[in-house]
Amino acid sequence: MRADSSKPERPPRQHMPEQDPKVRARNFDEVALGFTAELAMAEASRCLQCKKPKCIAGCPVGVDIPGFLARVREGDFAGAAQVLRDKNSLPAICGRVCPQESQCEGVCILGKKSEPVAVGRVERFVGDYALRNQELGSASPAGGAPPDGPRIAVVGSGPAGLTVAGDLARKGYRVTVFEALHSGGGVLRYGIPNFRLPKTVLQAEIDYVRSLGAEVRPDVVIGRLFKLPELLASGYSAAFIGTGAGTPHFMGIEGENLNGVYSANEFLTRANLMQAYRVGEVDTPIWVGERVVVVGGGNVAMDAARVALRLGAKEARIVYRRSRNEMPARAEEVQHAQDEGIIFDMLTCPTRITSNGDFWVCGIECQRMELGEPDESGRCRPIPCVGSEYMVNADTVIIAIGTAANPLVQRTTPGLKVNSRGYIVVDEETGLTSLPHIYAGGDIVTGSATVIEAMGAGRRAASAIDEEL
Repeated sequence: MRADSSKPERPPRQHMPEQDPKVRARNFDEVALGFTAELAMAEASRCLQCKKPKCIAGCPVGVDIPGFLARVREGDFAGAAQVLRDKNSLPAICGRVCPQESQCEGVCILGKKSEPVAVGRVERFVGDYALRNQELGSASPAGGAPPDGPRIAVVGSGPAGLTVAGDLARKGYRVTVFEALHSGGGVLRYGIPNFRLPKTVLQAEIDYVRSLGAEVRPDVVIGRLFKLPELLASGYSAAFIGTGAGTPHFMGIEGENLNGVYSANEFLTRANLMQAYRVGEVDTPIWVGERVVVVGGGNVAMDAARVALRLGAKEARIVYRRSRNEMPARAEEVQHAQDEGIIFDMLTCPTRITSNGDFWVCGIECQRMELGEPDESGRCRPIPCVGSEYMVNADTVIIAIGTAANPLVQRTTPGLKVNSRGYIVVDEETGLTSLPHIYAGGDIVTGSATVIEAMGAGRRAASAIDEEL
């Protein structure tokens, strides 16, 4: 009688514990509660340890994913943290906000017949473990920057800037990161709500980059206090521009100048800057009223609607001109919003914002849409349905339809080449701009993209700067 040669079935993908939707919809505490050690080890054991892993190529910073998962599976969390931080200075952040489903997990071989390994959730567990044990990789392998080493200026402390700073500090460079606002983090601090990325986690990751030898200088607006050519003339050997894409787009419809209309950038920055997440401790003067309408279908739109709910709105509504299938937001973020009671009006486009005569919003007129042939984005083009207009009552309208390049550094740096949309033109392999010794990466080059893609650009630029110097 032949022995059964069938392979044992692998365990199912582990569920991430979460706050109850009815409870979390009124607090700013983190929604996803994270894996326990047992859950992380069980999930890591699902990895097939492929001989030619596609997941590494799917990661914009090239993390050895099978390597760190193998260590987690064995309970070697310190070893897993060292593997992660070899390529990623911000694993606790990436594990929370990166779209793994379209990157590393999207090409996971296991996902062809089952659910892919939850790489992001295990990464978050390991990143948090490393932050609780800061001795793991907290010192620069080069022993810190020598006092006479080359100086590097980094403009902007978002994910691209922090990555450049961490990579170059490890190599012994004296790095100074200039941040226009009061604390480091850029979009990570001022754009992403606390319930998705706690400020304590962000600050701990920034402190790790500082422990490598990088200096973070807040309240410095490059282009005003200093211009980029002045920094280079003062002794910096190279500079990296990571100022992001923070200029909001509007629709150009009637009523966008009324009181009660925000760009999502302004709304989320106000909430974060004024510490709305410290409920009961800080008075955050942001008007939301009872009924909030958010225009857009990306992650920022989800964030704005969910923040509005937590700030006291009785009803928060997403208005999006395409269907659910075309929504650019992560499926997880959409599901979280739905679970919390956010209303979704699909195939709907605003046509004007109305006032009752006192210059405050009282409603928004919308029009039904239908989908036509795909446009240049590959998504079906929305086509207005004639005569389908209807009114939605609203106290607040938040426009979340994308952003444009922050123009300040470009306007104050003669000879810096930009494209027709105002984004900085760079060499794709190195990040080098049209000016010698000046590099750029992240959203200021590509337009709005993901945190991990900005970090990948930062890694490439750091490598090029090191090669140049």
